[in-house]
Amino acid sequence: MVGADVARIVDNDADVIVVGAGPAGSSAAHYLAAAGRSVLLLEKATFPRDKICGDGLTPRAVSELVRMGVPMRPEDGWMRNKGLRVVGGGHTLHLPWPEIERYPAYGLAKARTGLDETLAHHARATGAKLLEGMNVTGPLLDDRSGRIVGVTVRTVDARGRKVAGAEEQILRAPVVIAADGVSARLATAMGITKRDDRPMGVAVRTYFRTPRHDDEWMESHLELWEGEPRMSPLLPGYGWIFPLGDGTANVGLGSVSSTAKATQLDYRSLLETWMRNAPAEWEFTPENQIGPIRGAALPMAFNRKPLYRRGLILVGDAGGMVSPFNGEGIAYGLQAGRIAADVIGQAFARDTAAERERTLATYATRMADDVGGYFQLGRQFVKLIERPEVMRICTTYGLPRKHLMNFVLKLLSDSYDTRGGDASDRIITALTKLVPAA
Repeated sequence: MVGADVARIVDNDADVIVVGAGPAGSSAAHYLAAAGRSVLLLEKATFPRDKICGDGLTPRAVSELVRMGVPMRPEDGWMRNKGLRVVGGGHTLHLPWPEIERYPAYGLAKARTGLDETLAHHARATGAKLLEGMNVTGPLLDDRSGRIVGVTVRTVDARGRKVAGAEEQILRAPVVIAADGVSARLATAMGITKRDDRPMGVAVRTYFRTPRHDDEWMESHLELWEGEPRMSPLLPGYGWIFPLGDGTANVGLGSVSSTAKATQLDYRSLLETWMRNAPAEWEFTPENQIGPIRGAALPMAFNRKPLYRRGLILVGDAGGMVSPFNGEGIAYGLQAGRIAADVIGQAFARDTAAERERTLATYATRMADDVGGYFQLGRQFVKLIERPEVMRICTTYGLPRKHLMNFVLKLLSDSYDTRGGDASDRIITALTKLVPAA
């Protein structure tokens, strides 16, 4: 509902409004525009803008970018990598990305300051109307049905501050996509609340200048030591080093809790301690650090449901689409945008309101069918690894067994073949089908 002082912008009405121009929102806007729909892609910030992230893209995410037709040239800041270098338990193991049918056998890294802008501009080039500096203040609801029929917006400056004299306005569309991140303000306003029984991760990261910026392996540290490895207390969590190929690397750490209550740790202090004891060849010294340590919550395993309600579709972090296995959300956000666009297109082809509503409701089913079992399996995985004694056993006895670790890489990176493949592919596929969809 809106007050009488709110002005309506008639010429900006669209078939679909997408709130948030991160990967999920830009994916949805791209596919909708490609299908001939009029789309408003609203972004509160002004590009380029930052997002707390590891900046790493698994082959699953790369396959979605390929499907979108996004150019990924090295000269544009796309750093290709061969796989994962895993460090832990006194061992270092190089695990190449799997050769499977559905994904390319390489990953990418690109800073989110460039990635999100690239995807938003790609959606705009396809035909979506990108409006930056647009703060969505709330949903516009139909008085009788309670259905969302648009949003109220206010123009803000590059720092997100209200522009003096800017009048609140209305933008109308029969379907709204919420891609507004972990805050999920639209979903909350529509009564879609966060679930307490889903994992919640926390990650912090910063950037360093490093001579190993062009290393072709993403690096994961399964053990973080306060001092000399195996001679000092073991810190909770896991760390990563993702070379970006531009003279810098994204360096961070994260941990996960099996419930919505995040672990109460001083993550910035933990990262600083780890950096003091990181391998010297990376040169992670204070003078090489670029910018502050910043952190963010990672909502996992569909922690906000339903994914569709009364004209509102949740994609990306707004719907808790982060993998409990590895903290990745970009791949699932891109996929969700693609599926949401397809469902909306199918709904618009129906003749009656009831048929359209039933079709829109299939979005949640399609997401659950595709990744629900995998997320549910991830919830069980989190319950194990949040126990330090379990992680110690896994790193000590698991890492030396390369065949086992190749299986683990497929599982953790969601890079397994669902149609045939080898024995490990078939086992993972069977496991995701045995558990009920999340």
